[in-house]
Parts: sequence; C-alpha cells; structure tokens
Amino acid sequence: MNCLYPLIHIVHHDGMRMRNLDLNLLLVFDAVMRERSVVRAAGALAISQPAVSHALNRLRHALKDRLFVRTPSGMLPTPRAEALALPVRKALSELQLAVEGDRFDPAQAERRFTIAVNNYAAVVAAGSIIAAVRAQAPRVRLTLVPSGTLNLPDRLDRGELDLAISARAMEGERFASCRLIEDRFVAVLRAGHPALRKKLTGETLVELPHLAITSSGENLDFIDAWLRARKASRTIATDVPYLSAGAVLVQSNMVAILGRKLALEFRRAYPIEMRELPFDASKLQSVMSWHRRFDDLPAHRWLRDTIVAATGGI
Repeated sequence: MNCLYPLIHIVHHDGMRMRNLDLNLLLVFDAVMRERSVVRAAGALAISQPAVSHALNRLRHALKDRLFVRTPSGMLPTPRAEALALPVRKALSELQLAVEGDRFDPAQAERRFTIAVNNYAAVVAAGSIIAAVRAQAPRVRLTLVPSGTLNLPDRLDRGELDLAISARAMEGERFASCRLIEDRFVAVLRAGHPALRKKLTGETLVELPHLAITSSGENLDFIDAWLRARKASRTIATDVPYLSAGAVLVQSNMVAILGRKLALEFRRAYPIEMRELPFDASKLQSVMSWHRRFDDLPAHRWLRDTIVAATGGI
C-alpha cells in the first residue's frame, strides 16, 4: 500500500541531528531489508521500482552510507543497515499499532503478512489458511516462506516474520504461541507392498528399509528408543526431502514414518497406504508462534484468529 507519512526528526547515532527525514524513506528501507530486492520491495509497497531506488538514494545521502550493495544473490545490507534494521522495524510496528488503533477491516485492508511454515504445515495447512484469508480479505497478500533454514526467533524479533508455524513453540517470554493441529505418526508404504498382507509389527519395522525425510524437522527418536529396548534397530536406506517422499515410496519397498494428515495429502497424488504403528508414539504438533509486541495489533489478531479457525477442522 502506498502510504504517505509526514516528515520526522531523527537523531543520528553520533549525536548529529538530522532534520526533515521523510518517514517514507524508512518504510522503503524496511521493505528492501526484508525483501533483499528493489523489485520485490516495490511490489510489497505497491510503488514503482524507480520510486524505491530514488528513496534509497535519498536515504543513502542522508545517512552517508551505501546501506545496500547489489550482489548476485540480492541486496546485501552494510553493517550500518544491519544496525538500523531492528530499531526501524520496531518503530514502524509501534507506529502501525498507534495508527490502526482498535479497528481493522479485513474486507478493505491492503497489506501483507509474512509467515514461515515448516514442510508439514505447508502441505497440510497452507491451502486452508490461504482460502480463509482470501475469503475475508481479498486485498491482503500472504507470503509463506519455508522455515527450514531460518533462524525463526531472530526473524520474529526483527519483525521480518509476522508468524511462524512449526513443530514446537518458540522459547522465550517475548514469544506467544497457540497449538493449531495435533496429529499422530503412521507407517506409510506403497499400495500392494508385501508387508500390507499382515499386521505391522516391530519385527516388520526392523526388516523393512526406511525412507528418512531430511527436511521434516520432526524428532523420530521414539521409534529407535522403542526398538533399542527390544535390542533391535532399523535401517535407514535413503534420505530424501518431503517433496520426493511420495514418488520414492511408490517405486520401492521402503517404509516412511509420517504424520497421518500429511500422508492423507500424499495419498491424493500417490497410491500409498497407511498403517498404525505397533506402539504408542509421540504426538506430532503444528504450533503458531508470534512476538508478543503484536499481541494487541488488530490486524495481527485478526490473522491469528483466522488461522486458528481455518485449521480447526483439519
């Protein structure tokens, strides 16, 4: 959304007073910091690319620092930009809370939310979440990013993420969380697998080669502990990312241990079957976390409530 703000006074870190700094420049700085791209920042702010470049040049002149260096992998922030990022993000968040007050109209809102999701949530929950948000707020843009390589607490602290949906709550009093989905683990095999002719036992889990999911982030130590207590162990034959699991299973005699709801989604595309594990297994959870400074932000509260309602029936 192309918002215009008045000029503000800001104090330089070395004590030099900088007058008449346009707040819009800080909005542009924040967008480029998050997007690492002038083009994507322009899209997020709904302004032209030349306008973003012009604003960056003005801010560079005012702060006497390059702020960002163009590289093949995107706009790399300078140390000065890194130092500015968190204070600017916090200030903009507090200003947004003050401006929005107690009202948020999703039907009229034009804004963007960024949510980190793990692979489980991306497969099981993303469709329902996006449909629910689009139904209420057609001009709100959701950006879902994979959480696998992200430092989620740091991204939430910086305000680069509005929410994180992962297997566990973020640690620390500054974060709040809400459980969205509870699931159980099941054994997944291809349709027609010889092991499906009889009840799945611990002995079967030992005999079968296992397909491990490298990008799940889920702790399956409970399986090995159960087998170890019986002086047995399983054999990991292959490690693949989530996206490859279905295709690999249907062309092999391997078994994978997956969340039941995830397996149901895979079964829409692949001829696979599920079997209950022969012992009590740990529960699989999907948890939504956020920074507490957003607790009372109306737009943020609406988004959280919408996600809770959307995932309630999964």
